[in-house]
Amino acid sequence: MTPEDASRFIAYVLRHAPESIGLALDAEGWAEIDALVIGAVASGRALTHAQVVQAVDAGAKKRYALSADGRCIRALQGHSTPQVRRSFEPAEPPAVLFHGTATRFLASIRAEGLRPGTRQHVHLSADEATAVQVGQRHGKAHVLRVDAGGMQALGHAFHRAENGVWLTEAVPPRFLSGWPSSV
Repeated sequence: MTPEDASRFIAYVLRHAPESIGLALDAEGWAEIDALVIGAVASGRALTHAQVVQAVDAGAKKRYALSADGRCIRALQGHSTPQVRRSFEPAEPPAVLFHGTATRFLASIRAEGLRPGTRQHVHLSADEATAVQVGQRHGKAHVLRVDAGGMQALGHAFHRAENGVWLTEAVPPRFLSGWPSSV
């Protein structure tokens, strides 16, 4: 398995489908690395302990964390599995955050705002460049500005994951700007 394939597989299991390999996660999303490897191998994936540790350190996104004793791993955010309910401390966001999306989603976002979909939170970026990269994953990218300061002033909670991703439950349309003229 290539490092990129290993990272994608780990993300899928830790964020969305631990049961697919018989893995149990605790409420904060932690799983024993040995159990992850054993489950992967039993399901036909050639994953090693070294590949799991390498995935933690690889890439700019920093999707995972190791426990202090190095025995467990978790995804930092992006969970859709109901057994994981990570607790994040509230944090004061910058006045403006950014959301990168594919242009084909703009009409529904304009009507409904940003929703987490199958995930537990909407993911926001502190800078436009990161938002562009996120938006490009699903097509032609467009970046929307989020009035995070205005949202927080009205009681919306924000959290910051360990890798710098900003999280909130939803973003109503009135807090979004930067629409192209065609939407």
